[in-house]
Amino acid sequence: MRKRTTSAWRSAAAVCALLLTAAGCGSDDDGKAAHAPDKLGKGEGKVNIIAWAGYAEDGSNDPRADWVHPFEKKTGCKVDTKTAGTSDEMVSLMKTGQYDTVSASGDATLRLIASGDAAPVNTKLVPNYKDIFPALKQQPFNSKGGRMYGIPHGRGANLLMYRTDKVKPAPDSWRAVFDDAAAHQGRVTAYDSPIYIADAALYLKHAKPSLGIKNPYALDEKQLDAAVTLLKKQHRAIGEYWSDYQKEITAFKGGDSVIGTTWQVIANLTQAEKAPVKAVLPKEGATGWSDTWMVSAKAEHPNCAYKWLDWIVSPKVNAQVAEYFGEAPANRKACAETSDPNHCAVFHADDEKYFQRVHFWTTPIKRCLDGRKNTTCTDYAQWTRAWTEVKG
Repeated sequence: MRKRTTSAWRSAAAVCALLLTAAGCGSDDDGKAAHAPDKLGKGEGKVNIIAWAGYAEDGSNDPRADWVHPFEKKTGCKVDTKTAGTSDEMVSLMKTGQYDTVSASGDATLRLIASGDAAPVNTKLVPNYKDIFPALKQQPFNSKGGRMYGIPHGRGANLLMYRTDKVKPAPDSWRAVFDDAAAHQGRVTAYDSPIYIADAALYLKHAKPSLGIKNPYALDEKQLDAAVTLLKKQHRAIGEYWSDYQKEITAFKGGDSVIGTTWQVIANLTQAEKAPVKAVLPKEGATGWSDTWMVSAKAEHPNCAYKWLDWIVSPKVNAQVAEYFGEAPANRKACAETSDPNHCAVFHADDEKYFQRVHFWTTPIKRCLDGRKNTTCTDYAQWTRAWTEVKG
């Protein structure tokens, strides 16, 4: 499961390259010389993949979860998977040029586009792309200049989970983990990543409209300072920050955590462990993720990479991954292939009204993503430094 958590230099470009390696500098460069192929050739016999745990299963973790070996048998492309623990790790690995494709979340995609490490994709070479939910196409986190830079894989929301026996009345706002966090001193939990700053910004958008926050990923310095101040206040009530889903399940089951951010799959597994928890989408909405399979601009095995992209979003395989990982599939035909007929309903796969309330992770860049023209926004490198400051 994912753990998500960013004189010697002769030019600004060199400094930017350094920042991109560490955390992302938020450049607006358009993928440099990267380009999409016009046609595919014969498979190269191999594909090197960077993936979240659970996305490229070969049966070694669970014999019932294996969509790698069938792919190898069908295509002749042997899969070599590197499991990454964070988006920052994915960005760093892609820079090595040793990998062909990556299952990047929105807090990594724009960095990969800006640095030229990801190439635009020719969606005509991915037949199953036509069945991807329209709302996942041409989004700010997976496209640029009208070109898709990947194939959508799946999506989910970051929810508010609480112990029903410890937190009363039932919360319906993120206020419970921010302004009211002290009510559960030492037993509040939060996602351990700089991108969590967007959760605070989303709450402030509603709690303090005078700040003028329109997009939780487009924060000027004043808005970022307000989010950091709120997170520092919350920090005093935090028991632990989580990135390992198993640790969060254990914490809620044992009562060490009673309220905090979570994913639907974690809530489901915690309930399966007989812990009295419930997860809700608060009235302010929520942040969330939409993952995208991107192709390296330096891919040594581009033909096998494209075959993988089409395979992983094919209806049956996309359904398998969505159920194993716990998310909404990207292919609308996958809902008819899930072993649990209620899976897509539970994860709101085709509920666009639900996802209109979800602000998908997007890499913060200096060009304000909310449309402001005469303002410079803070980028991911600044968010990374701010997150370090929050945690002390």
